Amino acid sequence: MKHYELLFILKPTLTEEEVKAKVDFVKEVITKNGGEIATVVEMGTRKLAYTIKKYERGTYFVIYYKAPPALLAELTRNVRITEDIIRFLSVKYENKREIAAWERLCKGIKQTIKKEPREPRAPREPRVEKVDEQTFTEE
Repeated sequence: MKHYELLFILKPTLTEEEVKAKVDFVKEVITKNGGEIATVVEMGTRKLAYTIKKYERGTYFVIYYKAPPALLAELTRNVRITEDIIRFLSVKYENKREIAAWERLCKGIKQTIKKEPREPRAPREPRVEKVDEQTFTEE
């Protein structure tokens, strides 16, 4: 089994139920074809670097998974024919260093998800610096 990462961008006009259905569809394609999903990260709606299919924003998702190499072709085919996915990128982690990085990413993401949210900080008071009056006097 190889280690992979799939980043895809959904249309920003989708409702929460439609977004969940599309993510579940991608996860189902992976699991039905012999893959194991490590983590799914929702990165939220962000501004795109450039307009794609007349959209300036998109909802980003990253899925880290292990799968046999034959799955990649099937997953790519399914993602391409899904109209609500406006862009995708699949990354394969090959050597030991990359696989270790993949495991750290998955482990780090799981730990950040489990952490409780911090309490907001109190606002800072503005810094006021005293200015020496003698430097502004004209001679």
